[in-house]
Amino acid sequence: MMNTFVVYVENKPGVLTRVASLFRRRAFNIDSLTVGRTERPEVSRMTIVVDADRDQALRVEANLYKLVNVLLVENITGKPSICRDLVIVKVPASQTDRSPILEIVHEFRARIVDFDIDSLTIEMTGSEEKIDRLLKVLRPFGILEMVRTGIVGMRRGIRTEAVPSVSAATAAGNGAATGNGAATIASDDNISYSV
Repeated sequence: MMNTFVVYVENKPGVLTRVASLFRRRAFNIDSLTVGRTERPEVSRMTIVVDADRDQALRVEANLYKLVNVLLVENITGKPSICRDLVIVKVPASQTDRSPILEIVHEFRARIVDFDIDSLTIEMTGSEEKIDRLLKVLRPFGILEMVRTGIVGMRRGIRTEAVPSVSAATAAGNGAATGNGAATIASDDNISYSV
């Protein structure tokens, strides 16, 4: 089952390497990983999608909290959330193909971001499934080049857990010591949380 983790981290060099190394050591394949700025310049937000069962997901969450620069971890799988992906795809477009491609773009509510003599570049934001459907319809025309951002996700409504300040996490030693969910995870006695 695909699990989507939202991980708030200190915006410092080397944090991405430490998080990716954790997944490598545990032999998890990261399906999608996006990192970006947040409303606070000292905090970055990672959205990580990984194939894991319930016990593995709990283990991943507990191990993420052990990393020094991690401030908050949320598994938003199964919770009311908004998840989006962005694709930019370039397709060849002869004079005869332009009209059907433009109809497809209109039907999928995508948009053309570049017209060229022999190609069109299309941009679309949406769920992974919707983007997969667009690509399936465009494949017969040929795909010259494509890039996808990966999933970004956010819980719906007001977020209940506040991201601790970087200074509070640093003073406590790491994200796990701030008590932002690590205590509830550790209560399950059937799972080993060793790093």
